[in-house]
Amino acid sequence: MCSQVMEKDNSSSFEGFILVGFSDRPRLELILFVVVLFFYLLTLLGNMTIILLSALDSRLHTPMYFFLANLSFLDMCFTTGSIPQMLYNLGGSDKTISYVGCAIQLYFVLALGGVECVLLAVMAYDRYAAVCKPLHYTVIMHPRLCGQLASVAWLSGFSNSLIMAPQTLMLPRCGHRRVDHFLCEMPALIGMACVDTMALEALAFALAIFIILAPLILILISYGYIARAVLRIKSAAGRKKAFNTCSSHLIVVSLFYGTIIYMYLQPANTYSQDQGKFLTLFYTIVTPSVNPLIYTLRNKDVKEAIKKVLGKGSMDV
Repeated sequence: MCSQVMEKDNSSSFEGFILVGFSDRPRLELILFVVVLFFYLLTLLGNMTIILLSALDSRLHTPMYFFLANLSFLDMCFTTGSIPQMLYNLGGSDKTISYVGCAIQLYFVLALGGVECVLLAVMAYDRYAAVCKPLHYTVIMHPRLCGQLASVAWLSGFSNSLIMAPQTLMLPRCGHRRVDHFLCEMPALIGMACVDTMALEALAFALAIFIILAPLILILISYGYIARAVLRIKSAAGRKKAFNTCSSHLIVVSLFYGTIIYMYLQPANTYSQDQGKFLTLFYTIVTPSVNPLIYTLRNKDVKEAIKKVLGKGSMDV
């Protein structure tokens, strides 16, 4: 009997899902459509600018901008993997998503979120080397190590998703297809299950220790050493320069981790759907769009690179 129910549930799951989102509030959906579209275009423009500047300006051919270009590419992939479907659902009455589409979205949201956690820790180590070991910085952060650290970040995120996405999708849902969210996100899909999900949540928490908490601890340790080194700098100008070097990254870390920890390190039964939706909006559309602004507005090198590229463009014209 149980196997028959499982079979029926699995077959119905493959029909796809209904992303409820804010369908009970159509006016809010219209406002969100405009807001999401604006931030998506801003994300593409800002992050593409960072990538192009990092490639075109030789002054930005450093480890810091190599990792920043990785972060920008990651943010573009992250938003493109989720926002077009979100805009489609917000802009009309059709709220459906195919099973395959939901699976792909879940896999990439989990994977790219994990990549960002590890990549931010790598960037913190880069800042530690720059501030605490300035004389040995170029030796420590050589191109081969930078490539290896970036590869570890990308492999960690995709490996974590390779474990969690299939486990989440195969949960029995007793024919339920309505996802109380506008994305196929893990907490919302686990919350739909009609079986005890304690084992899966324990696995998710264990993996989160390695993907979320361990990188965060490394970031905090790196900035502990950085703070101690900055306080030892006697000149005010030197302290200001060191602070400016790290402040942009700290702001990005705070924005990203503040929402991720709330979303993925709490039991599904305490998960507030409305809070979860707005937090998802924040780290899906706001954080990727403000990252380039944070690094650009507070970074002299990037601003000079923009002037140089725009100056060349105007001269060519």
